[in-house]
Amino acid sequence: MAEEHGQANARLEQPGGANAAPKKMTWPELVGSTSEGAERKIKEEIGDAIRVQVIPPNTFVTMDFNQQRVRLYVDSSGNVARTPRIG
Repeated sequence: MAEEHGQANARLEQPGGANAAPKKMTWPELVGSTSEGAERKIKEEIGDAIRVQVIPPNTFVTMDFNQQRVRLYVDSSGNVARTPRIG
C-alpha cells in the first residue's frame, strides 16, 4: 500500500472495465506552481467532481483517504510545495 502512494505516475482505473482510460492520481509537474494554477489544471484534467483543498504550511489535516479530494500543500508564498495527489 505504501508503494501505491509513493509512485509519481500512479493511476486509478475508472469504472468501465479494461477499455476505460486510467484516471490520473498525482501531479508532480505542479510542484512550484501557484495554488490557483494547480487547482485549474487538476479540474481541467479530472473535472469539477473533485474537491481541491489548499493546505497552508503547518496545518493539521485528517488522515482519511477520499477519492473525491486533492490536497494542495502550499508554502508561505502560496506555491505548491508537495506533489498533489488524490486522497
